[in-house]
Amino acid sequence: MPDSHRYTLTLSCPDRVGIVAAVSTFVASNQGWIVEANHHADQELKRFFMRQEILASSLPFGIAELRKRFATIAAEFAMDWHISDSAVRKRVVLLVSKQEHCLYDLLARWKAKELDIDIPCVISNHDTLRGFVEWHGIPFHHIAVTPDTKAAAYAQLRQCFEDARGDVMVLARYMQILSPDLCAAYPSRIINIHHSFLPSFVGARPYHQAYERGVKLIGATCHYVTEELDQGPIIEQDVIRVDHTDSPDDLVRYGKDIEKAVLARGLRYHIEDRLLVQGKKTVVFR
Repeated sequence: MPDSHRYTLTLSCPDRVGIVAAVSTFVASNQGWIVEANHHADQELKRFFMRQEILASSLPFGIAELRKRFATIAAEFAMDWHISDSAVRKRVVLLVSKQEHCLYDLLARWKAKELDIDIPCVISNHDTLRGFVEWHGIPFHHIAVTPDTKAAAYAQLRQCFEDARGDVMVLARYMQILSPDLCAAYPSRIINIHHSFLPSFVGARPYHQAYERGVKLIGATCHYVTEELDQGPIIEQDVIRVDHTDSPDDLVRYGKDIEKAVLARGLRYHIEDRLLVQGKKTVVFR
């Protein structure tokens, strides 16, 4: 079988001559075998972005030594950088309310090993989906959220995430607005699926907003959560064509299919370290 153990290097830095040569020479000088390479130069920002997958078995040392040696190159080019190990699965904590379609889809992909992740727990503000989650052998935490208990609820949610040693939080149709403090605590580590093609139709009932406007395309948007509602860096989007014969219920039904696919793709990009965030935008190396 092919050796699937990889170290993934991602970086961004001020653009200049010699970045690709320096990184490639560094890898080659340590007997490293680059099996996938992507890079992008943003001409407006004058910033360079790179992602490389290195065959772990090709190096004569482990990831700790790789990071130690690469730090010299990183300092020279003023890089923001990260090296991850494909053997260490991301720990994904799922948040859900009552709508189950995104949760069902992600658990099916996890069960089928299409998503190489660990799911240490599912958190919900309702108890509705407890049986389904626990049937999968996953701990379920019911944390009720009311106007009077929001601060305490989000403190408990944060503690659950920390106790689970979560790497990323996924709002799989979690119908609550997270507190600014919680959003700020985990930059680029909270992923949401919004049932609209943002930036259009933000907030509640976007399909009904779209119906009232007579749109011809509806879509879904996967994005990182920030303190500003539905304004975080966009990870992935998709659309489907509709017409005047479609009712609001039809739009909701079509939209659920798009939401599942877009959220799964967005989560995959994140866990495979294919995303680099720059301000309000993302660079996605698909």
